[in-house]
Amino acid sequence: MLHGPPQDSFGLTHTGKVRSVNQDQFLIASMHKTLDIEHTSVPDAERILSHGGTMARLLLVADGVGGSVAGERASGLAVTAVASYVGQTMKCFYNMDLEHRDDILTELASLARQSHEAVLSAARENAADAGMATTLTVVHILWPRAYIVQVGDSRCYHKRGSTLTQITKDQTVAQGLLDSGHLTPEEAEQSPFGDVLSSAVGMDISPVTTKLDLEVGDTLLLCSDGLTKHLDAPHILECLTTAGSAESACRRLVDAALRGGGFDNITVVVSRFL
Repeated sequence: MLHGPPQDSFGLTHTGKVRSVNQDQFLIASMHKTLDIEHTSVPDAERILSHGGTMARLLLVADGVGGSVAGERASGLAVTAVASYVGQTMKCFYNMDLEHRDDILTELASLARQSHEAVLSAARENAADAGMATTLTVVHILWPRAYIVQVGDSRCYHKRGSTLTQITKDQTVAQGLLDSGHLTPEEAEQSPFGDVLSSAVGMDISPVTTKLDLEVGDTLLLCSDGLTKHLDAPHILECLTTAGSAESACRRLVDAALRGGGFDNITVVVSRFL
């Protein structure tokens, strides 16, 4: 049985017009209860019994930083660590009643730290990878809620009707100066510290978790800063609103960022709740 409405999800990544290596990674995964059938007389049992239905969905964007190869390696390690952690640890949450599901936020913070340790361990083993790091934004959808963990500045947006809301807050030096009152929003927008991360997997890490109630008709967008460097919120909203599918939305967003300059890797993941 599918938990919640049908989801139309798609991801797309592009190296951009300037970079020679794509350091971004994304992941879209469905989580299921499974039954391993060894022997049965039931026809088509593997199709009927083994799948167990979609219980939850996972969306992820990671934007590597560091040397070109090291950044790509860091984001890849983070994705691998997330997939491994979720597969081994989070099955216990499938049958949680809604009132007790907030424990997922604790698990997501642990997931980010597990990724952090994986990147640090790899960097210790190879001097060429020293200093590699990555952003990490993960959304765990267990209808009717989305549970989010963020490290860095890869964003999560929520669209409902004609309103687009940025759910995550960039973990950058400029954002910290803005929050403390040392910069105005206009100054923060132009600050060279806007590209300097204050938290990242493989560096200092401060996972931030949040939850979001979903409704049929909503859309979630995860993206690296290669998108938001070129597209403001109204433009993002227009692309999401006029697209007829998650794939179409992803392609419109990436194409618009490329037209805007494409100075960085661009990665988007869109999930629509039909």
